[in-house]
Amino acid sequence: MIPLQRGPLPEELTARLAARTERLAERGGAREQWREARTVRRDLRTHLVEMSAGLSRCMYCGDSEGTSIDHFQPIALAPLRAFDWLNHLWACSFCNSNQKRDLYPTDPLGRPLLIDPTADEPADHLDLVLGTGSYRARTAKGDETIRIFGLDRPVLERGRAQAYVRCRSMLRDLAHLSEHGERGEAGAVAQALAVQPFADVLYEMLRLRTAPRAALVFGAETVAGLDVLRGLRPPSAGGRRPLG
Repeated sequence: MIPLQRGPLPEELTARLAARTERLAERGGAREQWREARTVRRDLRTHLVEMSAGLSRCMYCGDSEGTSIDHFQPIALAPLRAFDWLNHLWACSFCNSNQKRDLYPTDPLGRPLLIDPTADEPADHLDLVLGTGSYRARTAKGDETIRIFGLDRPVLERGRAQAYVRCRSMLRDLAHLSEHGERGEAGAVAQALAVQPFADVLYEMLRLRTAPRAALVFGAETVAGLDVLRGLRPPSAGGRRPLG
């Protein structure tokens, strides 16, 4: 999971969402009104895809392609937030329908115990062990996020571990290409890195690139590639925060 930046919506769409919420307050029936709002859902989907990592990746697992709009605070618990832009995230069908469903754990004060990647820095709550691809919770919010979204699924851990191997290889290529002045090819590699699944692996590597033991852990060429990538700042997919 990586931090994502939620941008403002066009005024016209914001007005339509407000009108929908007003109608919802008057009539109720949140699920039915949400299902009927096909045009609103289509337009929201466009903006969520733009701000998702990689090529329309799920904002929770980072692996599968997103397929649907998830209500971070479920409609069953907060029906008046059905058309709240701040409550919408882009999710794959597995994370949305199989894992999260209507689950929304809170602490004794009612504060959510799930990471919202558009409002929280996931690294404050989760440690990613790059070699194994596993997440370790740093906080209660991190623990519940791992549990609810199944971030410890073996298939995800294997995928992250393989993404780490792939990133190291591509970063070494990037350093070599940059050193030899092959800017076009270097740019292509940087773009491929930016859109691959498991963006959390690359994000964590960039976050740790200045750590004292980074060259020992990653290898000097890999760190050089991270420095090149940080300098290139390849265009991200929509609202993803700048790498590193």
